[in-house]
Amino acid sequence: MTTPHDLSSLAELLRIMARLRDPDGGCPWDLEQNFATIAPYTIEEAYEVEDAIARNDLPALKDELGDLLLQVVFHARMAEEAGHFAFPDVAAGIADKMIRRHPHVFGDVDAQHADTVSANWESIKAAERAAKADTAMEQGLSPVLAGVTAGLPALLRAVKLQNRAARVGFDWPDKRPVLAKIREELAELETEIDAGNIAGIDEEFGDFLFVVANLARHLKLDPEASLRAANRKFEGRFSKMEAILLADGKQLADCDLVTMDAAWDRAKALGKKP
Repeated sequence: MTTPHDLSSLAELLRIMARLRDPDGGCPWDLEQNFATIAPYTIEEAYEVEDAIARNDLPALKDELGDLLLQVVFHARMAEEAGHFAFPDVAAGIADKMIRRHPHVFGDVDAQHADTVSANWESIKAAERAAKADTAMEQGLSPVLAGVTAGLPALLRAVKLQNRAARVGFDWPDKRPVLAKIREELAELETEIDAGNIAGIDEEFGDFLFVVANLARHLKLDPEASLRAANRKFEGRFSKMEAILLADGKQLADCDLVTMDAAWDRAKALGKKP
């Protein structure tokens, strides 16, 4: 529910950032920053938003969304100082885009179902991409793949590149050929490992991950989300393993792999109990 303080709170945040960036008495750390130095924090805050959602921690989500908003305000302030654009321009740009991409809400397009909305959305985005195609060609880039941000996490970018290629028919018909390709890439990786070819190992490992991302796409999975879930599972089991060893009077640093494996199996069994 909105309150009368909404706009004043945003104005206050913008004022605070302007004060932090003021050469006359501002924060030395904030004054030293630029787009490149702040970008990693922006990415980190986005992941912390995702983590709060995954944990269903709504108070944390409120805080993390605030941290993410601060990143937007920070970038907008630096752009304003350089004479490029300001926060109102950012807000106006995304507002215009939402109106343009929702003609069934703000225009006269009829779309009663989510599938129709998705189709319209993709059609509008395709038109926007087509407008950038000439620029991509001039830069020696594929118009089909143009606009897939290079700074995305690698697995996510792999899926987006594959989705773009699939739109023009460059795709396997189902997951079975992808599974076969995974086995092929794994065999090639093993060959390079056996040969001790460092450059070849690096290249084949990348090919292997790329095809694994393709399998995730065919399974309609988000590989980043799947890997984050696996990370959380490993973290939980490792913590339980360590607790088990401590309860047995053993320090982790003093245990051999056999002992740790046994404790790991016990931790894994605990996780399967209802």
